[in-house]
Amino acid sequence: MQIISLGNSRFRIEIEDQILLVDPWLTGCPVFPAERRQDAIKNATHVLISHGHFNHGADDFEIAKELDLPAVGSYDHMGFMKAKMGIKTVAFNKGGTVQLGRVAVTMLTIAHLSTYKFENSPMYAGMESGFMIADEGKVIYFSGNTDVMMDMELFEDLHQPDIGILCAGGNFTMDMTRAACAAKRFFNFSMVIPCY
Repeated sequence: MQIISLGNSRFRIEIEDQILLVDPWLTGCPVFPAERRQDAIKNATHVLISHGHFNHGADDFEIAKELDLPAVGSYDHMGFMKAKMGIKTVAFNKGGTVQLGRVAVTMLTIAHLSTYKFENSPMYAGMESGFMIADEGKVIYFSGNTDVMMDMELFEDLHQPDIGILCAGGNFTMDMTRAACAAKRFFNFSMVIPCY
């Protein structure tokens, strides 16, 4: 297993028979070197999309179309983008689990928003979410953009994640103090990766 940061809260996760691009904003991202784009997307199998904000969904669907990969995310969001762009999708909802090869991905509740800018006003972009990503030996919790919440106690009970990728940016998500509280109070991680 390899978890490779693509800057901010974007990741390339190589797990079992899958290479998952999670919220891969690569084009025009100020913290991602453009010359590394081909390395980042090489042999990818799926694009996981947590929500519709520009810094998470700016070119996710374009990457899925370019590589002819399924985009994976909430039912409403995937349905809209499939109709608009003609891409492959795997659509599910919170509490649901999809099988991507030998990897199971469960969609989780988060405390955030999901919108696109449309004609100078926000437009709903399907449910915001986090993910549990599991193979036969390890479970990764990708928190998505969220605040600390009591649901995390159930996430631990149900999934026992080994690795936590926790947003910790403040302002639009929980900050470092709140992320540390979430990790300490609700989880038994062997590793925590802060992001945002």
